[in-house]
This record gives sequence, C-alpha cells and structure tokens, in this order.
Amino acid sequence: MLNPKVLMTIKDLPLLAKTVIDGFMNGFNKSTVKGPGLEFSQYRSYQPGDDLRWLDWRMFARSDRYYIRESEVETSISVRFLVDASASMNHDDNGIKKIDYARFLGASLAYLANLQGDSVALNIFKDGDLFSLPSKPDPQHLQRLLYHLAHVDPAGTFTKPAHYKELFAGNGRKELLVFITDFYQADSEISNLLNTLAALGHEIIVFHLMGQNELDFDFKGFATLEDLETGETIQVNTQQAKEAYQQRLQQHLAAIKSNLLARRISYKMLSTARPLDEALREFLVQRKKGF
Repeated sequence: MLNPKVLMTIKDLPLLAKTVIDGFMNGFNKSTVKGPGLEFSQYRSYQPGDDLRWLDWRMFARSDRYYIRESEVETSISVRFLVDASASMNHDDNGIKKIDYARFLGASLAYLANLQGDSVALNIFKDGDLFSLPSKPDPQHLQRLLYHLAHVDPAGTFTKPAHYKELFAGNGRKELLVFITDFYQADSEISNLLNTLAALGHEIIVFHLMGQNELDFDFKGFATLEDLETGETIQVNTQQAKEAYQQRLQQHLAAIKSNLLARRISYKMLSTARPLDEALREFLVQRKKGF
C-alpha cells in the first residue's frame, strides 16, 4: 500500500494517510523516552536527586534496596510541513506528479505526527505567496491540514516570501521542519531559505523529489524538453546527451547533499516511482533526533 501507483487510486487524502501509516507502523504509533509515566518499562537503582515519588516500595521490601520505576512516556514536538508548490512540481513520471507524491508524503507524515501527539503546521510556497496554517495538536486541525494539502495547485516559481522570518521565529519554539521540494531554483532561493531556517535553530529534514525519468533520462530519440516554470523549450538528442546529463546530475545532487549536511540539515532524495517507506523511516529517525 506504500506504492504511489496504488495510492493514486485512493481519492480521499485522510483515508490514504491512515492506510499508509497503519500499514507501515503495524500498530507502533508513538515515540517514547524513559521517564515517570504510566506504562512500566524497567527498574534502576536509586540515585541521589531522583524523585522519591517513583521509588518502588515493594522492591525495597523484597531486596532492602531502593529502586526507581522507569516507564515509557510520550513526548510531543511541533512538526511544520513546508511544501514547494511551484510549477515544476507538476512534473509527471508515468502518471505520478511530484505534487501528488508530496501530498501523499506530507499527509502520511502529518497523520503519524498527530498520532504521536505532536502539533502539526503547514506552509505552502507558491509563486511568492506563503500559505500558513498554525501549529496545533488536535485531530480537527489535522483534517484542515489535509484539506489544504489535497487542494494544492502548483504554479509560478519558488520565491522566498518577504515575511517568512516572522513566521518561523515568532513563537520562539524549536520545531522539526519537513521541507518537501524538487529543489528547482533559479538563483539559490531554496538554499538561501534553508540556510536561514537552520540559523534559527530548527531541526530540518529535506525530502528532495525527482521523477524516475529525470534520474534515468530514459527518453527516446529527439525530444522536446520544457521548463515548467518559464515555458522555455529545448530540442535534445537524448541518446547523445544521456551520459553527460547523468554525470552532471550526480554532481548536482552531491553538491546539494553536501551543502545541506554541512548545515546539519538532513537530506533524502526520493524518486516518485518508489514506495514511501524510505521517507517514513527517515522521518522517524529525525523525529527522535535532538528532541
């Protein structure tokens, strides 16, 4: 059920998100840390400074030693989803557009975050405009987020909005930012935005979406390639250009990854032909990191 071709048959985005997460997590749906909670995990020896409320007196009666009951308690954070809705996200590979994959991924991760008790927020970048849905933890808010995701209509170019700093620095709370983009930029607009967000102290994970036809460059003969954001077209002999294209592409992807990792930004390139499980695993790793 994680295959994007299968997910295209599910028209209801909330149902799609539930289906993906139920299948992936198989009943495991909360992030946990050690601490005083309700579900028993293990004992450990008492240390000076420990809260005496968590002493287990039955263990003391049996062993004449002091033990602290540790347990599993849920932690919650704020997860903000940033979605690139520029026109290049309409790139189609075998019936799957990048924006479709972004919808599937964002909806599934938001559903998972909500299950863990996290607050979720949504920002959509579209041709210089920035749609904002604030961070809240309740299920009704999740439904609003999924509604707006379902109705994203890519257009224009990716332009950094003038007021974005107020949005991401206003509440002073550290967040996990999940940025879903194809990283198509004319003048480092996306890179500059990420640099600024990293400087504000947020944890960031970037999911870089690419069509498998972009990665394989499997076009035949002479082809007309169009820039979806500018409308410009070029004629290409695909057989002659393939080797040079793939070399430059690998250099390009390596440079993006290196630049982001240098700023402690997690990076994952995803083919829109691939199931969602790699992205979900990456999210869970980043979800626990640093919080």
